[in-house]
Amino acid sequence: MLRVSVDASVAHNARVWDYWLGGQDNYLVDRQVGDHIRGVYPEIVQVARADRRFLGRAVRHLAGKAGIRQFLDIGTGLPAVENTHQVAQSQAPDARVVYVDNDPLVLAHARALLVGTQEGVTDYIDADVHDPEPILRAASKTLNFEQPVAIMLLGILNFVLDTEEAVAVVTRLVDAVPSGSYLVLTHPTTELGGAANEEAMRFWNENAVPPITARSGAEIRRLLSGVELLEPGLVSCSEWRAEEEGPPRVAQFGAVGRKP
Repeated sequence: MLRVSVDASVAHNARVWDYWLGGQDNYLVDRQVGDHIRGVYPEIVQVARADRRFLGRAVRHLAGKAGIRQFLDIGTGLPAVENTHQVAQSQAPDARVVYVDNDPLVLAHARALLVGTQEGVTDYIDADVHDPEPILRAASKTLNFEQPVAIMLLGILNFVLDTEEAVAVVTRLVDAVPSGSYLVLTHPTTELGGAANEEAMRFWNENAVPPITARSGAEIRRLLSGVELLEPGLVSCSEWRAEEEGPPRVAQFGAVGRKP
């Protein structure tokens, strides 16, 4: 059995996010911080769930109509409903999915639960988004970087606090994949969330790890500069090709772009 060392005295993003999604893989401190933030900014639960539903819609499109068979999901988080490999392999059983995260609890669960189809492959890399080179080296053992790859960066670049560094990370990842590849991104923004969202983020940075930053639409467009956005462009992730009419707008931008 894999043994991991987890600090249960400080709230951690992966576990608080799991709590907001209705999961069980969290501790008292995560629930306390999660409840306080929800009290300040009740819409945070909608943000978490909208981000997860966006993932499902984006991956179904890519593995289905777009014909993508390789996915590099950086910032996996704890397993929840409709993980990337489950969605992709439901559309294309031979899809290959590599997850990346550096949280020890995520690592423990990923190895136990992220099991793919017989036809496809699901793998996990213990690495940090701040350093893309080890990610690319390890992922190349499972993915063929001469064929299109969908790079998934959902709710992860907000932990790269310096925008220039975040741009450099995305540029390196997109440079590593060929034409016809895709970039899938979500990112929190105070442009849509207002003062309560800003207060929630301040509380987070004082009481939980890792620290987080919001970005404006203009800053997020810089992260997407190497791809051509699919319709409807950069929008609240709840509104990106929503399956219901008039979904509530959440303070999380989402976009899918194709590398020309």
